[in-house]
Amino acid sequence: MTVVRQDAWNQEEDVLLADVVLRHIREGSTQLAAFEEVGEKLSRTSAACGFRWNSLIRKKYESAIAIAKRQRKERSKGKNSGYEESREDNVMHAGKRDEYVVAKEKSLSLDDVIVFLKNFKSTEERRSDQELAKLRTQVEELKLQNAQFQSHLQKLNHEYQLVCEDYKALIEIMDRARKMVATDEDGGNHLTFKVDGLQKLEK
Repeated sequence: MTVVRQDAWNQEEDVLLADVVLRHIREGSTQLAAFEEVGEKLSRTSAACGFRWNSLIRKKYESAIAIAKRQRKERSKGKNSGYEESREDNVMHAGKRDEYVVAKEKSLSLDDVIVFLKNFKSTEERRSDQELAKLRTQVEELKLQNAQFQSHLQKLNHEYQLVCEDYKALIEIMDRARKMVATDEDGGNHLTFKVDGLQKLEK
């Protein structure tokens, strides 16, 4: 098990911390990685190394930090320039490939377009015929349903007329009966019936 030191820092340890941090800055690494490396070498925690750097050492090495950052920038610029050159080469090769593909497509495009248009026309004609036949079938079915509805409607109208006629006849009968009763009560004429010897009903 590694023992973590908690004693005071000496000058050699401060120099080591500064050297490692500056190297990481030049190489484009992070200060946290530098603190971890120093902590492993000195048996200290990375937090202790970071606190030591930020609280005391960094102020003494500001000019060295600026130089390390400039070196990192120049190094990254050199990498980017190499990348740009290789990228330009790839773009040029890709452009040549594209030109070849386009030229090849142009040499075949006319025949391909003619064949495509012919196939497209025949396909659309078949599709139109199928849709037209389907629409005609739907129209015939709708006509049949309409005829059935019309027949049912006529039947209902006929039944309704019969009901209305029966209702009117019933109203007329009730009116005549009401008038007969009213006349009998006003005139005092009472109808009497008798039965003769031959069992006939006489008024």
